[in-house]
Amino acid sequence: MLNSTGELEFSNEENPEIISQLASLALCGGKSSAGVPEKTGYPDSVYVMAANIFQGIRIEKSAQKVLIKYGNEPLRSLSKSEDQSFRRLSYELAFSALKYQDILETILIDSCIFPSTTIPDHLSSLIIVMLYDFQDRKFQTRVLSDNEESISEVQEVENLLNSFKIKLAAALARCRIKHDALSIYHILPETVRKQELRASALPLYAWINTCKISPEEVYNNLKRRGYHKVKSVLHIDDKVFAVDQHCYDVLIFPSHLKNDLINIDLFKDYKLIFQDKSRSLAVHSVKALLNVDDDILMVNTSSWYTVAHMSVLTNNTSKVFVCGAQSQAKDPDLKTLFTKMGCKNIEILRELFINIESKDHRLQKVKVILLLPRCSGLGVSNPVEFILNEHEDTEFLKDHSQGGISQEKLHSLAQQQYEQLTHAMKLTKAQAVVYCTCSVYPEENEAVVKKALEFQDLGNKVQPYRGTLLRQCLS
Repeated sequence: MLNSTGELEFSNEENPEIISQLASLALCGGKSSAGVPEKTGYPDSVYVMAANIFQGIRIEKSAQKVLIKYGNEPLRSLSKSEDQSFRRLSYELAFSALKYQDILETILIDSCIFPSTTIPDHLSSLIIVMLYDFQDRKFQTRVLSDNEESISEVQEVENLLNSFKIKLAAALARCRIKHDALSIYHILPETVRKQELRASALPLYAWINTCKISPEEVYNNLKRRGYHKVKSVLHIDDKVFAVDQHCYDVLIFPSHLKNDLINIDLFKDYKLIFQDKSRSLAVHSVKALLNVDDDILMVNTSSWYTVAHMSVLTNNTSKVFVCGAQSQAKDPDLKTLFTKMGCKNIEILRELFINIESKDHRLQKVKVILLLPRCSGLGVSNPVEFILNEHEDTEFLKDHSQGGISQEKLHSLAQQQYEQLTHAMKLTKAQAVVYCTCSVYPEENEAVVKKALEFQDLGNKVQPYRGTLLRQCLS
């Protein structure tokens, strides 16, 4: 049970109206809220899942700098975790709390919630994510639906935060004033703020699964739903779509249409698939290098949508080998997914890529290798969507919350990338390697390719590899 003291006396010393006005300059980026629906909070289950995600990715501090202790045990979660919209809300909330972890911890200390209450360590993550949402709602009461299933831990934390409402608002206002910031959004690193602005401006990309439907059928389906085909979706608020100029099977939608689109049958039936454009560019680059019946080896892709897109582009004629896949435990789910998407030519290899021999009998028809190495991923504008679609590790969010990575980690990633690229270049029958990262660092891109070309081992190769560098504009 959470216990709080001294709130009654404090409430007589502060003017709630003044505090409310100060707190209104919260994490909204200083933007006007005109026309934006008021936030009403999340279901209890979202808070619990967000707390468990945050617990796994929070920034750990040295013993001298620890303000709040966190437990190690996850909170009990309900059975909605497989629902995509539920997971998206949870990841977004956890990521927001992570970006503001230092500020939120300071507010909790300054408001005397810590250490003036007896709070079990395992609830600290829940308090952090619920505090982020509470201040984002301008400390307004959460609106609950009649059929909402309540969770006791969430109710306890909510009661605690409500009892410290005025102190929390005052602490938030003091934090903003201390940093001389229009809002504490402006306390974030500039790289993180730019990333958020870029993400809000970017359109949505979705590729057409031509194994199940033709582009013309998709266009007609969308038109029947009130969508109009245009040349560009930039600065258009209507229901419109455009065909991407680089990938003929990729459609572009304004970002504000996401909630409308995810509920239509085209997406539910895997006829249209949301995915970052960088992945579509990668598979189209491979497609351009293929001859009839050439096989493909995909390395280190954790995104089954990327594998499926590659399969679709080959019309199920070439064999698509996938190396670096995760546990076999998900094999039945993957087979079901590929079946639903109409993909019949995918074979998963369980060996580590660097352990595959250059003359492996299974790969004698492989002419193109698509290498998607583990990278910093800081070229991704919307990390939450990327994690959900690409099945990336949640650790991916930690670097994004800080706007960069350490030189040590960057060097380690670049070394792994170099080793994988040079191994790919040793495969005897392969004639081309498409190397694709989601990084903005030259150390993970041009530098890796240049080094691999300089030190390549020709072996039985008739001709050495040459490099062609393409960089997608992410801004």
